Amino acid sequence: MATGKGTLAVAAPNFATTVINEESHWLRSLAFPLAQWQGVLDEAADGRFSFDSSCIYGRVFDSSAIRSAFRNLWALCEDEGAPSRLLARAAGCEILAELCRLGGAPLGPVKGGLALWAKRRCLELMRARLSEDISLDELAAEARLSLFHFARMFKQSVGVPPRVYLTRLRMERTCELLETTDMSVTEIAQEVGYSSNQVLARVFIKHQRMSPTDYRRAVREPVRSIALR
Repeated sequence: MATGKGTLAVAAPNFATTVINEESHWLRSLAFPLAQWQGVLDEAADGRFSFDSSCIYGRVFDSSAIRSAFRNLWALCEDEGAPSRLLARAAGCEILAELCRLGGAPLGPVKGGLALWAKRRCLELMRARLSEDISLDELAAEARLSLFHFARMFKQSVGVPPRVYLTRLRMERTCELLETTDMSVTEIAQEVGYSSNQVLARVFIKHQRMSPTDYRRAVREPVRSIALR
């Protein structure tokens, strides 16, 4: 297979594959264990899509949707380290949904968002388990939906994908703890689900345009000034 920068080459499992680069660029690989994903695909595509019968093995795809999914995945991995189960599964859903389309079995349009009870339950669960590596599968099970349908319906109901909403919750909780407690940044990182204070700082700076320490100083100094008068 001859690849270009930004393209995706789909290799069949258990077969040797030769990839030829047309120019000098980095190669990254992503594995989809079929035993874990085929059931998800069957439910999402109503059994109309199969890797073996879709003729996508050995092909090279130049898809803006797949490039975007990969770009977001790598960027978040650089910020946060190894991807969370929520992030990895969500990225997999986006890429496989596009492969379904390219393989001739596009997924149908989303028919409405989450039921109110399902939306409320999922948001409550995400807030309650900020410090844990909650998975997309767990949230989908709470909503009694398949993985693919849940991810798409969540975005329609909330406006952003689950992983983006989870980051928002973590940033809100971080701000609250910086404002109201004397917990160290390391302790706060553990409280909101990040592996270290460095990871929390990278994500926080990206969203708040300042470090956690600078944020704490900025919100507390005015209060101290008023108290001293």
